[in-house]
Amino acid sequence: MNRQSVGTKILTRRTFLAATLAASTAAMAACGKPTSVNPATDPIAVAEAARPHTGRTVTAALTPGPADIDLGGPVARTLAYNNSVPGPLIRANVGDELAISVTNGLDHPSSLHWHGIALRNDMDGATPATPNIDPSSTFTYRFSAPHPGTYWAHPHTGLDADYGLYAPVIIDDAAEPGRYDAEWIVVLDDWTDGIGSSPQQLYDGLRPVTGAGGHSGGMPGMSGTPGMPGVPGVGGVGASQLLGGDAGDVSYPFYLANGRIPAAPTTLTARPGQRIRMRIINAASDTAFRVALAGHRMTVTHTDGFPVVPTEVDALLIGMGERYDALITTGDGVFPFVASAEGKNALARALLSTGAGAAPDPTFMPPELQRRVGTVGVFTAAPEAVLDVSRADVALSARLSGSMASYDWTINGRPFEDTVPLTVMQGQKATLTFTNTTMMWHPMHLHGHTFQVIKPDGTPGPRKDTVIVLPMQELTVALAADNPGVWMMHCHNTYHQEAGMMTSLNYSPQPGAAPSHGQRQ
Repeated sequence: MNRQSVGTKILTRRTFLAATLAASTAAMAACGKPTSVNPATDPIAVAEAARPHTGRTVTAALTPGPADIDLGGPVARTLAYNNSVPGPLIRANVGDELAISVTNGLDHPSSLHWHGIALRNDMDGATPATPNIDPSSTFTYRFSAPHPGTYWAHPHTGLDADYGLYAPVIIDDAAEPGRYDAEWIVVLDDWTDGIGSSPQQLYDGLRPVTGAGGHSGGMPGMSGTPGMPGVPGVGGVGASQLLGGDAGDVSYPFYLANGRIPAAPTTLTARPGQRIRMRIINAASDTAFRVALAGHRMTVTHTDGFPVVPTEVDALLIGMGERYDALITTGDGVFPFVASAEGKNALARALLSTGAGAAPDPTFMPPELQRRVGTVGVFTAAPEAVLDVSRADVALSARLSGSMASYDWTINGRPFEDTVPLTVMQGQKATLTFTNTTMMWHPMHLHGHTFQVIKPDGTPGPRKDTVIVLPMQELTVALAADNPGVWMMHCHNTYHQEAGMMTSLNYSPQPGAAPSHGQRQ
């Protein structure tokens, strides 16, 4: 599968960080602290020193391992952090040092990626920046978080993201005035492990198989009636106009809100007239959710941690890896928060209870889902969150390719094991254009950075780290190269990523270096 040409630098899963960023890397000791470096000359240490620091340390301990998880009736034998789904909430203030110890109770290497946090590269939780954690070993991630917001953590190893291994992470701004009475964190997921097919079986079913009967794209018995609730399968998922056509690759047995099936939802209890800040996280592997709170409108205030001009909507579309914050003013009664699995004829839900009344049937779909739906194009970054996009030193491009038939998802024509990294230099401003040549939608995520979505008319959209790129569409974002390292960039569909749709953004230590493939200057 190696298509390396003479003189082309290739990043493989076996390439260590030193091979591409020797001048700007701090090697890691087993305890999680960097080896002694000169902070005046090491770019990662310089970037860390420039972040806010309160002098306060927040500690936590996570143990990924096998667990029996009650989903609200069905019990799944799966993998989880500290025997719970979602894992424990991790919370700190901007500038606090987080010291999170992870003891690997799995039978294979693992990691913990801090999704959306612009932290130091050697603590990102994805190889090659951070070594994976071997079984029975402990690693402590130590970093400060420079921006407030709603984030989450998950492994960056194989198909582990489609198990119960995820946890919400909230970074607060100590100076932010409390303009709400309560907070409601809702983590959404699509669920199969321990109930239906395992993630590995699903992946094997998506990959092409050639046998005596010729080409086959699925496992026997898995695709007879996909798309129906409670019937797992690969292929054949329904259509979605919001997603530009195909809704996904996998139909799951269950869709969860805070680890519970719709028939046994978690409940937030509040009083009528209170203002609630909702923090909604999509931790799913193959499912976008259209979410709405029955009887209420939502005022969206943040996406992926950064403020937007407050915008009222009835519903929201949230792709895998995305997060949205919204304010609601509570009515009187019992109201379902419904997350419709977009194009999959199923849902997840939680309940808001402020008074007397009974919850509607678990299959109830509130009319708000069909009204004003907030998508990325609806929102504009708040003035304080707008990046300067008036000029760009470098223009990067990421061409997204692949098909369901071959299941060989790529960026710039190469799978990850043969990828040619995109390159920037410290201090540059860059544009990055995603060109989706496929018939599938892709939620594209860049580690270690946030970017400014540029609307088709050239005006600034929201600040994000994960954005849906629709089929046969082009989307451009702008970013500041202010966080040196080697950073993964990939589709946040777990199966597309595993099949090759991942590359990296590398900081070059050599001014004037020739542009890599995928880079326009």
